[in-house]
Amino acid sequence: MANYDLIVIGAGPAGYVAAIKAAQLGKKVACVEKDRGGGTCNNWGCIPTKALLKNAEMYHTMAHRSEEFGFKIEGLSFDWPAIVKRSRVVSDKGAAGVEFLFKKNKIDSIRGDASMDKAGEVKVKLADGKTETHTAAKVLIATGCVSRAFPGMPFDGKTVIGSKEAMVLEKLPKSIVIIGAGAIGVEFAYVFNAFGVKVTIVEMLPNLLPIEDTEVSQVLEKSFAKAGMTLLLGHKTTKTEVGASGVKLTVADPKGAEKVVEADACLVAIGIAPVLPGGSLKFADERGFLKTNDRYETSVPGVFAAGDIIGPPWLAHVASFEAVQAVQGMFVPGFKPKKVTVFPGCTYCHPQVASVGLTERAAKEAGKKFKVGKFPFMASGKARAIGESEGFVKLLIGEPHGEILGAHIIGPEATEMIAELGLAITLEATWEEIEATIHAHPTLSEAVHEAAEVAMGHAIHI
Repeated sequence: MANYDLIVIGAGPAGYVAAIKAAQLGKKVACVEKDRGGGTCNNWGCIPTKALLKNAEMYHTMAHRSEEFGFKIEGLSFDWPAIVKRSRVVSDKGAAGVEFLFKKNKIDSIRGDASMDKAGEVKVKLADGKTETHTAAKVLIATGCVSRAFPGMPFDGKTVIGSKEAMVLEKLPKSIVIIGAGAIGVEFAYVFNAFGVKVTIVEMLPNLLPIEDTEVSQVLEKSFAKAGMTLLLGHKTTKTEVGASGVKLTVADPKGAEKVVEADACLVAIGIAPVLPGGSLKFADERGFLKTNDRYETSVPGVFAAGDIIGPPWLAHVASFEAVQAVQGMFVPGFKPKKVTVFPGCTYCHPQVASVGLTERAAKEAGKKFKVGKFPFMASGKARAIGESEGFVKLLIGEPHGEILGAHIIGPEATEMIAELGLAITLEATWEEIEATIHAHPTLSEAVHEAAEVAMGHAIHI
């Protein structure tokens, strides 16, 4: 038994960040993780999927656009196992990096399955079957989530898969149906399509990426349809059949008309389910996600929680923010933790999608008065030069003060460009301050400057 100032359960983007922050504050810290450092994000989510997406983008460009760039490629092929291996190597390096940071910050890294029977005490079942018990003044739960299965169609790892299985398939199926068109479904749709898999997306709501701005979703839908994907939007899956050779889904359109979709495999991307530590200690929850107060403390005094386990938005960068806020609230006298308000959402398909703040429909529903500035990448010299002129930057500018209510980008490097607009909202910058900031030429980020000008009727390049 060892006694700590803080025990963190889970070593994902919330857990390892919390452990490091507490160690930096001079606290004695342990982090318990049953898999390895980095959590789902590094091992089975954010990082390895971006490696796969890079491969997919490169292959698609070489296969379909090489002559546009002046290259002649004959006999082009790909090695799927090698592609998967590269993504796993990227993940391995990230996990090793987390363990290095633990050692650097003198954090005890404990590999095992954690459970809690009472506050301040964590039991850890080790790989050899033995159990250790450790105590702490405070405990932070950061156990995250797993893919949610479709009712009546459990994951089998081959025919019915979640995102984890999708990134380590031994071989690609000839066809796949994806249920759910959120970020996970859309990113894997792009990967599979790029490597020649026949892709069908089934989504209950009217658009791809339904939480994004509608105009953004519509551009992505045109792009995916042009790439040969079948989009069944506004369709509900009413029946599922799984056989040895594939799946058969019955789906109904908004009017109730049904059709059957068959594929070699089905990727279920309908959301995630929370993972709680074992033990008899009970917590107040909402639909399985831990409820916390304004200091990230659960219903059990001295036990805190951060990251996906406390509910949406389920994003790694949000989890890390929450972890830092929670730890500083625990150990820094007078510190008042902040809750997440402004955060970027990013989808790394091609074209990329990124947003921060309100969508246009949300702004209208809230009764906001605003102007819209939209600048297309086809009018950007840099976008044309790199052959990526699809999409636009869209700004919602409040009236009468000119503040940025929301920003939406679909196009090249959208996920990198959105940071400027997150900072603008955080600092309550106005369109005038964006317009007065010189953006280098030629760059993609000039489109942000141009969008502000469009909103106020000052457009020069369109």
